[in-house]
Amino acid sequence: MSNSVIIGGGPAGLMAAEQLVNAGYAVDLYDAMPTVGRKFLLAGIGGLNITHSEPFDAFCSRYAERQPELQPLLETFGAEALRQWCAELGVETFIGTSGRVFPKEMKAAPLLRAWLVRLKRKGLRVHTRHRWLGWDEQGQLVFQTPQGMVVKETPPIILALGGGSWKKLGSDGAWAKLLSARNIPIAPLQPANCGFLCRWSEHLRTRFAGSPLKSVTLSFTDLAGQTETRMGEMILTERGVEGSLIYAFSARLRDMIAARGSATLHLDLLPNHSREQIEAALHNKPASKTLGAFLKSRFRLDGAKTALLFEVLDKSQWQNLPLLASTLKAIPMTLIATTPIDEAISTAGGVPFEALDENLMLRAMPGVFCAGEMLDWEAPTGGYLLTACFATGCKAGQGVIRWLQTQTVT
Repeated sequence: MSNSVIIGGGPAGLMAAEQLVNAGYAVDLYDAMPTVGRKFLLAGIGGLNITHSEPFDAFCSRYAERQPELQPLLETFGAEALRQWCAELGVETFIGTSGRVFPKEMKAAPLLRAWLVRLKRKGLRVHTRHRWLGWDEQGQLVFQTPQGMVVKETPPIILALGGGSWKKLGSDGAWAKLLSARNIPIAPLQPANCGFLCRWSEHLRTRFAGSPLKSVTLSFTDLAGQTETRMGEMILTERGVEGSLIYAFSARLRDMIAARGSATLHLDLLPNHSREQIEAALHNKPASKTLGAFLKSRFRLDGAKTALLFEVLDKSQWQNLPLLASTLKAIPMTLIATTPIDEAISTAGGVPFEALDENLMLRAMPGVFCAGEMLDWEAPTGGYLLTACFATGCKAGQGVIRWLQTQTVT
């Protein structure tokens, strides 16, 4: 049978390989790193959140403007199919309290090991330390290896090269220039699920960097005038903020900064108390007690949250109880930039779906397919990123099979 090449050994590339080896095709998978699945393993260090259990329509909505392109792929290989696939590998999954789905062992390594064993048993050939450099003048694939340059003929290939974050794990976005040189349109890579920079005072930066902000409610109005309010957790950093609550808004915050130079959100530090309740309690503050001590004893407001309050109100305003109560319910926080792209959990941008056919093949380069994070889509954390990587890998692998069958017929 025909040989196929996959470049990139993350979840998308390996899932594409699985489709092909299951259909009896010979597959060579190339990866620049010493081992495959490095970012996948990193994602599993704190507990591998592999997918999410929420209803399908809600699940698909997490992909925002790319829902129309990704939903058909998720209908074929979505959250339920992914859990079943894990079970077939001998990896049991469970649904956490947040609705997120994890392997019972919580780690990525056992799943990846079992998967690679199965793939290699079916004939997958893995070539590590092979950095793809593009095509030569004859249209052959060129790889840089420790032994020098290697040239391979160009069979149907699947590019699953990841986004542009975490370069040390292999996702460096270098493929963008290679495809642009072939006149493939590329949406600029941008950080997604990323932290943001703020102008903190020296006091907050030195005393509270690394402090979590738990059970706060974030409210933000985006460029379209849509306001969303969500409760969660985030972390104060020396440079700004990061964490799951911020990541849920990161695309809209990033776009606001790009359009207007900054983005201002509001944090409710006491979401379980009304403004009126807070103001009434403040009226009863003993004169002998400092404001910080009172907020801690009466509302269990910790030092980090109190420091945020003092970032926006100076001492002369502490006696203005209506203002104090209102501010505790809506601390303004101005973000001035994203953290660097290499620090982001994922990236937006890449190969637009408009450049691909329904099988994820480049319209301008027949026989070249794309999958995973290098496609132009983004999603919040919570299992959505991995699920779409698996789904696009599945689709690209099946697309190669269809293309090969068409070539055989013609």
